[in-house]
Amino acid sequence: MDIPFLKMHGLGNDFVIIDCRKGTPVLTKAQILQVADRKRGVGFDQIVHLLPPKAQKADVYLDMYNNADGSPLGACGNASRCVADLMMAELGTMECTIETVSGILECTRAENWQICVDMGAPKLEWNEIPLSKQCDTLHLPLEGDPVGVSMGNPHCVYFCEDVGAISVDKLGPKIEHDPLFPERTNVEYVGIQGKDHLRMRVWERGAGITQACGTGACASAVAAIRRGLTGRKVKVTLDGGDLLIEWRERDGHVLMTGPVAYSFEGNILDL
Repeated sequence: MDIPFLKMHGLGNDFVIIDCRKGTPVLTKAQILQVADRKRGVGFDQIVHLLPPKAQKADVYLDMYNNADGSPLGACGNASRCVADLMMAELGTMECTIETVSGILECTRAENWQICVDMGAPKLEWNEIPLSKQCDTLHLPLEGDPVGVSMGNPHCVYFCEDVGAISVDKLGPKIEHDPLFPERTNVEYVGIQGKDHLRMRVWERGAGITQACGTGACASAVAAIRRGLTGRKVKVTLDGGDLLIEWRERDGHVLMTGPVAYSFEGNILDL
């Protein structure tokens, strides 16, 4: 059967979105990898299936997978913003609620038609990230003194003098598969540009280098704030553009605000 899809991106982190709420089937792993091929398929960093929500208060459930190996995602901030924009247009509202395997995300329309997603509170304990052994998550026992954070998925955040000089393609996969991370990890390399500005590059678990990572930006901000390097509101500049991150003091939630963009729509044939 032909499967209609929508292509969107958040700061260059791109997604194929398939609405499965009315009977369109969720793709198998083999089909996901076929569609992910940027030469012979559509190409994407992650694929997103829209499903009926499981929680009564949610508007939609996100079922998400990576391009490199078809592995499932626990959370994706950029995809959440894209779907939130879709849902607000569908519902005719300025807010919506998205359900993921990692929890419920409250989304609202921000200035300049950007989307703000309440990503919830970060998890900072070693067994919550998770790590394979008990240790101080503010100073992980790895060369380079990184910080461990979970934003619904694991992150390992390194602070660097020159982010542009880092060989993300060589170092990222080694850290992703380090034994300290039983579920693998996303890896961020972060430079401090000021008390309210970070520069970040990312290696995403199961996807590799991407233009942007919303949960990675959140994790990087949390790590910088924990280290006393920035205030609680920061601009995070990624390869694809800027996200605004606030680690809200009153409830410990992380708010991520940024743009979304529509690329094209089409049909996947002969899967």
